[in-house]
Amino acid sequence: MRTEMWMVVAVLAVLIAATLVMAGVLLVRLVRARRLLRHAGIPVENKVVFWGALIYLACPVDLLPDPVLLDDIGVLLLALRSLQSAVDSAGARPPALKPRPPRA
Repeated sequence: MRTEMWMVVAVLAVLIAATLVMAGVLLVRLVRARRLLRHAGIPVENKVVFWGALIYLACPVDLLPDPVLLDDIGVLLLALRSLQSAVDSAGARPPALKPRPPRA
């Protein structure tokens, strides 16, 4: 292959790796947000924004083509930020995780 082709492949690999890392981070945040949504005291409009962002993420109609997930990630990050600010203002805290028993 030519040098230019290897450069294109390298750039695409970096973009795919960055997208996968962001998707992993968002998955962890999504699980935490789901726990927070169960907790009382969060306004309904913030829950609607969050679930609307998830619906947009799964919707086949996007602002940018599907291989580029930047619009989906951006919408979900904005919804998570809105949810986090609602949790902070309501004073809600995530439930404490149970410590694991020591292994024998």
